[in-house]
Amino acid sequence: MSTIQPVIVTADHGVLLRFYTQLFGAEETFRVPEEGPVFYLGLRIGDSDLGLVADADARTVAAPRVLLSIGVADVDEALGRVEALGGSVGGGANDMPWGQRVAHIKDPDGNPVNLTQPTPAR
Repeated sequence: MSTIQPVIVTADHGVLLRFYTQLFGAEETFRVPEEGPVFYLGLRIGDSDLGLVADADARTVAAPRVLLSIGVADVDEALGRVEALGGSVGGGANDMPWGQRVAHIKDPDGNPVNLTQPTPAR
């Protein structure tokens, strides 16, 4: 897994999956949930990771289309430093069912960033 991973927000996983698979040879590495409508697809292209996240609002101009997902050693510690560095916090950190602790922030320019860290297996 890459420390910094670009994530594309899309209203249609199928179109982007076909595009990145057929043009760049992307391979699906991760899917959440494993069954049913997909929220997140993890792709591997060469030595890089790319995520696709479902959001029906992605069809609107105002919706963010790309965000960075950055792995950190301690999400809660990093979250505590965001505002002092000019960023903004979208809420507290949450443990996700796919094995990550995640917090949503924006950098000083307003770009969306996810802070992530692996959670211990249960």
